[in-house]
Amino acid sequence: MQERAQAVRLMIFDVDGVMTDGSLYYTDDGQELKAFNSLDGHGLKMLRQSGVQLAIITGRRSRLVEHRAANLGIDHLYQGAHDKLATFGELLAATGFSAEQCGYMGDDLVDLPVMRRVAFAVAVPESPDLVRHHAHYVTGAGAGRGAVREVCELLMQSQGTFEAQVAPYLR
Repeated sequence: MQERAQAVRLMIFDVDGVMTDGSLYYTDDGQELKAFNSLDGHGLKMLRQSGVQLAIITGRRSRLVEHRAANLGIDHLYQGAHDKLATFGELLAATGFSAEQCGYMGDDLVDLPVMRRVAFAVAVPESPDLVRHHAHYVTGAGAGRGAVREVCELLMQSQGTFEAQVAPYLR
């Protein structure tokens, strides 16, 4: 697993059930609400600063996700991706990375086509058995509750960049 994590230059995330706990909240007027974990957000910022590019591929569309991606400096955002494998191909073409340089974190069956092609596939513990079976790593933390941060730190530790990212906080 360490070798797989070392190869990652582009880490891709699903949103619902990965960056959130998968719950969908709607107001009476149809507005959608999502809860994101601030620890996950800081992990993503540190991972980006360590030199790993970040992307989101999600099947749903939401202005909230646009705002979250912009706030975190995530340049590659693909929403409404019903065929995630085709979208993954678009992302590879846009970035010049190969599948062997990518990681993907998902939680459900729609994520499997991409998970089966990347160097480092990650699932959350709430994922169905089949998804966890195809993951190279299953987080200990739950979706929307630190799972993304766990993966960010694991990648930085594997690539030898973690100490440099936390050093400013240890002065």
